[in-house]
Amino acid sequence: MKRILSGIQPSGQLHLGNYAGAIRQFIEMQDEYEMFIFVASYHAMTSGRDAEMLRKTTRQVVIDYIAFGLDPSKTNLYLQQDVPEVTELCWMLACVCPKHLMDKATSYKDKVAKGLPASIGLYTYPILQAADILIVDPDIVPVGEDQVQHIEITRDLAQKFNHYYGQVFKVPQYRLREDAGVLPGIDGQKMSKSYDNTIDPFMPEKPLRKSIMKIVTDSTPQQAPKDPDRCTVFHIFRAIAGRDDPRTLDLAKRYRAGGMGYGQAKQALYELILDHFADARQRRAELMNDPAYIDKVLKDGAAAAQEKVRTVMQRARAAVGL
Repeated sequence: MKRILSGIQPSGQLHLGNYAGAIRQFIEMQDEYEMFIFVASYHAMTSGRDAEMLRKTTRQVVIDYIAFGLDPSKTNLYLQQDVPEVTELCWMLACVCPKHLMDKATSYKDKVAKGLPASIGLYTYPILQAADILIVDPDIVPVGEDQVQHIEITRDLAQKFNHYYGQVFKVPQYRLREDAGVLPGIDGQKMSKSYDNTIDPFMPEKPLRKSIMKIVTDSTPQQAPKDPDRCTVFHIFRAIAGRDDPRTLDLAKRYRAGGMGYGQAKQALYELILDHFADARQRRAELMNDPAYIDKVLKDGAAAAQEKVRTVMQRARAAVGL
């Protein structure tokens, strides 16, 4: 059985972009692959200094992943700090990483452009990410388009290390979700916590509807035909319902026929989200009141990860002479 590895930074509440771009893919994969998914708590330190917030958001990510549909009996969920060997491996990889490889990392440039302090941690972020990946010997790393470069850096570092020290690391492949693309947020840009334009499917109903009604649309009159492919509301609807779902096809026809206002399309999206995430919303409420269960999930997930970590670190340490 092939092994999948993925991680997410606990930088805030998960949203529809996380679900459409990654989480739904993991749910579909967990019956066919050996799954390892971690919460990247060390990475979160590059953008925040609030210890209590980090503790809170780290656990919330785990709760939400399970609520969305990840099954802890099939998927190993763990926290990055529960596998501290990743920082040791990060140093080993840093010692074979040429500086120019970090200079080319677009994520660093993008984050600095958004006002994040230019720390060494932020600069070397891709090396720690490579350690996260290589330390559990995965075959495949599912990613969004914006993370492809990081996986290519991971592959470069694994190959450089293997060149110097022998065949230590498996060189993983990445997999893009073909139908996800980049989900737009309420302002039409990529849905991102950084842009404060996300839609949280776990919000109470009234705030959720209010958030959806804020989605930016053009000024086409209600009676005029509209192009669904140019509308943010439709893009989000299609990403959640599915491209070939009868509800998606029907909504597209209503756009093109004219006579439907954007407010009606937003109401349809609101109703879709309530329906699609009804079970997830109920499950999340239950999980919020069961901290002991979350503790057990994380303990079991870390134990499963450590089995892989021990083997990889033994190879790496022996290879470099430690």
